[in-house]
Amino acid sequence: MNFEFLLPTKIVMKKGIRFDTGAYLREQAMAHVLVITDNGIKNAGLLADIYASLENSGITCDEYSDVKPNPRDTDCDRIAAQVKGKRLDGILAIGGGSVIDTAKAVSILHTNGGSVNDYEGAFTVKAEPVPIVCIPTTAGTGSEVTFFSVITDTKRKYKMSILDYQIGPKLALLDADLTATLPASIAASTGMDALTHAIEAYTARVANPISDALALHAIKLISENLLEAVHGTENEQARENMLIGSLIAGAAFGNSDIGSVHCISEAIGGMYDTPHGVANAIFLPYVFKHNIAANVQRHAEIGYALGADRSLSHEAAAQAAVEILFAFSEKVNIPKFRHVKGVNPADFAVLAQNSKNNISDPNNAKEMTVDDYLHILEEAYATE
Repeated sequence: MNFEFLLPTKIVMKKGIRFDTGAYLREQAMAHVLVITDNGIKNAGLLADIYASLENSGITCDEYSDVKPNPRDTDCDRIAAQVKGKRLDGILAIGGGSVIDTAKAVSILHTNGGSVNDYEGAFTVKAEPVPIVCIPTTAGTGSEVTFFSVITDTKRKYKMSILDYQIGPKLALLDADLTATLPASIAASTGMDALTHAIEAYTARVANPISDALALHAIKLISENLLEAVHGTENEQARENMLIGSLIAGAAFGNSDIGSVHCISEAIGGMYDTPHGVANAIFLPYVFKHNIAANVQRHAEIGYALGADRSLSHEAAAQAAVEILFAFSEKVNIPKFRHVKGVNPADFAVLAQNSKNNISDPNNAKEMTVDDYLHILEEAYATE
C-alpha cells in the first residue's frame, strides 16, 4: 500500500483563545495582516476581542468584511486589488468556509498576481502564497486544515476548485465560544457539511489508513452531537465536539478526497447560489445509496458509526445508514430539493454535466456517468 498524509497546520483549541490571537500571530512573525471576514461575524460583535488582542500585541491590520456565501471570483479579485503592493505578513480568516476559501484565494493572488480563475485545478500556484491563520466560527467545512479553495466562476456559474498544498493554513485557532450564537439553520447546514466530508473521505477511492481512522471518528462524533448542537446551542460540549469533528473530517478528506455529493452540490451552488451545506445534506443519502454496491463493507462501517445496530449484516447496516441520513436532514430542517430557490428541471442536464466535470468525480466510490448524475438529480427532485 502506498499513500501520503500531510497536515502542515498547527491546531490549538482552547476556550477563549480569541483573547490570545495577537500572541499566536506574533509567534508566526506577523506584524501586519489582512483580516478577512463577513458582515454577519462583524455585526455579531465577534471581532472585538480579537482586534483588542491584535492591538495589545502591536499588530496592525487591513480589513475586508463583505465575504458572501459561495465566494465569488470577482470578490476575490477585488480584495486582492485593494491590498496589491501592501506589505502583508499574513491573512487572518475569521468565519466559515466561504471566508477561509476567500482567504486562500487572496493569499495566492497577493504573491502571484492575475485573476483567481487563472489558478483553477491542481498545483497551478507558482510563488509561495501569503501564510494564513484561521479562526473558524462554524463547525462545518474543515477548511482551516485543507488545501482546497472552492470559488464560484460568475461567468460560467460554476464552482471551480483550486488544490495546492501551499494554501494549507499555517495555524488554526479553535474557540467553541464563537459558535454559541450560530443560528440553528447555519449550525444544521454546516454540521451536515462536516458529516458529508467525513463520509466521502471514507468512501473515496484514494482513502488511506490515516484518513480512514479520522473519518470514522468524525462520523461518530458528528452524528452523536449534531442534533444537540443545532437545537440546544447552550450545550457547550456538543458545540465543541462539532468543532472538533468538523476539523477532523477536514483533515480526513484533505488527505483523501470528497466525491459525488460534492460534485452535485458544487454544481448546484454555482448555478443557484444554494448554501453548500444544504446541497450536501440533500444529496448525501441519494449518492450514498447509489454507491453502496461499490463497497458494501465500507458503507456498512459508516452505518455502524452512525449508530446502526452492529448485529445487522453489512448490507442491512449500509441500507440503515441511508435512512439515518435522511432522518438527520429531516430533524435539522433541511429543505427538499424541489423547494430550493431557483431549482428548475430544465437545468438538470447542465447540472449533471457540471457534476461530472468536477475535480473530485474520479474519486467517488463508484464510477459515475452523466446519466447517473441526472438520475440522482431527478430522484431527489421527485421526493416530496
